[in-house]
Amino acid sequence: MLVALMTTTGLIAIDATILATAVPTIVGDLGGFSSFPWLFSIYLLTQAVSVPIYSKLADTIGRKPILLFGIAMFLLGSVLCGLAWSMPALIAFRAVQGLGAGAVQPMAITVVGDIYSLAERAKVQGYLASVWGVSAVVGPTLGGLFSEFLTWNWIFFVNVPLCVVAAWLLVRHLHETVEHRAHRIDWPGGLLLTVSLSLLILMLLEGGNAWAWTSPVSVTGFAVGLALLAAFALVERRAVEPVLPMWVLSRRLLATTALIAVGVGVILMGITTYVPTYLEALLGASPLVSGLTLALLTIGWPISASLAGRLYLRIGFRPTVLIGGAIVLMATAALAATSVRPSLVTVGAACFLAGFGLGWVAAPSLIAAQSSVGWGERGVVTGANMFARSVGSAVGVAILGAVVNAVMRGTDAFAEPERFNDAATGVFVVVAVVAVGTVAAALAMPREPRPAQGGVPTATSAPGAAGSPGVSGAAPGSAATPGVSGAAPGTATGSPAAHG
Repeated sequence: MLVALMTTTGLIAIDATILATAVPTIVGDLGGFSSFPWLFSIYLLTQAVSVPIYSKLADTIGRKPILLFGIAMFLLGSVLCGLAWSMPALIAFRAVQGLGAGAVQPMAITVVGDIYSLAERAKVQGYLASVWGVSAVVGPTLGGLFSEFLTWNWIFFVNVPLCVVAAWLLVRHLHETVEHRAHRIDWPGGLLLTVSLSLLILMLLEGGNAWAWTSPVSVTGFAVGLALLAAFALVERRAVEPVLPMWVLSRRLLATTALIAVGVGVILMGITTYVPTYLEALLGASPLVSGLTLALLTIGWPISASLAGRLYLRIGFRPTVLIGGAIVLMATAALAATSVRPSLVTVGAACFLAGFGLGWVAAPSLIAAQSSVGWGERGVVTGANMFARSVGSAVGVAILGAVVNAVMRGTDAFAEPERFNDAATGVFVVVAVVAVGTVAAALAMPREPRPAQGGVPTATSAPGAAGSPGVSGAAPGSAATPGVSGAAPGTATGSPAAHG
C-alpha cells in the first residue's frame, strides 16, 4: 500500500517540477509568450477550488473513488496537454490536470491518516516526503532532457505510465470501509471564487496587452471580478460548510500565517516560473542547465525544513519564521540586484538561499497556526492556510505576468533578450517586495511561549511537507482539509502545498 501511495504522490511531485524548464521550448513551438503564466495560474486555481469539494465527497463516498477519479482526470489532462496544438488549448487542458491534482494529492495524505497509526505516520510521511525530494531533482532534469533532446510533449506523456501504475496499485491494495458522513458542499462559494479569480487573472494578464489598462473592458472586468469576490465573502459567511471559513481570518495568528502563506506562494511561483526562461534567453543556457539551477531551490528547502523542528522548539515559531524570512529577503534582493548582469552562479546561489529560507518560513508558520487550535478546528485551519498559499500562487503568477507583459509589449523573450532582462528584473523586484511583506506579516505574529517538545506537530524534511515547494501543486494538500476525516494532530503537516 505504501508503494501505491508513493506512486500516487509521485504523479503530482513530478508534474510540480517538470514544466517550468520547458516553458521556453513550449512558447517557441506554440507561441503566446504573454499567455504562458496561465499554464500555472489555471492549474493552481482549479486545484485549489476543487480540494474542499473533493474532501467532502471523500467523506460521503470514500477515498478510493475520489482518488481513482482524480488519477483519471489527471491522466486525461496529461494526454490532452501532450496533444495540445495551441497555447489556448494547452491552458484549457492544464485546467483539467488541475482538477485531477485537486483530488489526488490531498486524498493520498488522507489515506495515510486513515490506515496508519499515529506512531506509523511519521515514518510513512518521511517516505512520501522522499518522493518530493527525488522529484525536486528528477523533474527539472527530465523537463530539460525532453525539451532539449525530444519534444516538450513528453513532459506530459511521462505521466501516462505513472497514472496507470498508480491506479492499478490502488485498485489492488486499497480496501476501505466507508463511514458515510453527510456534507453540505458549498457549490455557490466554489463557483463564485473560481469565476472571480479567473476574471481577475484574465484582466491582469491581458491588460496592457490585448486591451489598454484604462479601457472599458479592463475597468469593467476588474469591477465585476472584485464584486464577485465580495459576493463570495458574503456567501461564505452564510454557508454551512464554506470553502473558506471567515472566522479563520478573525484571529491574529491565523490571519498573519495566512498572509505568510500567500507570500510564500508568490515568491515560489515568481522564482520557479521565470528563472528558467531568464537563464535560457539571456545566457543561452540549455533547458537541462536551467532546470538543474532551479532544482537548487528545492534542494535548499528540505535541508532547512529538516532543521526547522529543532529550531522552533528551541526559540519559538515567530523567531524561526523571521530568520527564514530574512534569508528569503536577502536571496530575493540579491536576485533583483544582480539580474542586470545574469550569472548562473549568482542565480543558483540565490535559488538555494531562497529555498533554504522558505523551509524556515512555510512549515513553522503553518504549524504555529495548527498548534493554536484544538483537534476539532485543526483541519479547517490547515486547509485555509494551504488554500491561501494556493490562491497566492495563482494570483501571484498573474501579477508577475502582468509586469512582464507591460515591458515586453507582445514581443518574445528570445527575440528581445534585453527587453526581457528588464522584465525579469521587474519580476524579481516584485518578488523581493513580497518578501518584505512576508517578513512584515511574520513580525505581526503574536509572541508565543516556547512550544513544548511533545505539544506540536513536527515538520517533515522535504518538499511534501506542508511547508514544501510543490510548485504547480501548491494546493491545500492536507489530510486535514475541511470535511476530511482521519487527520489526527501532527499529520496535517505532511502534505505538499504547493507548489508549491
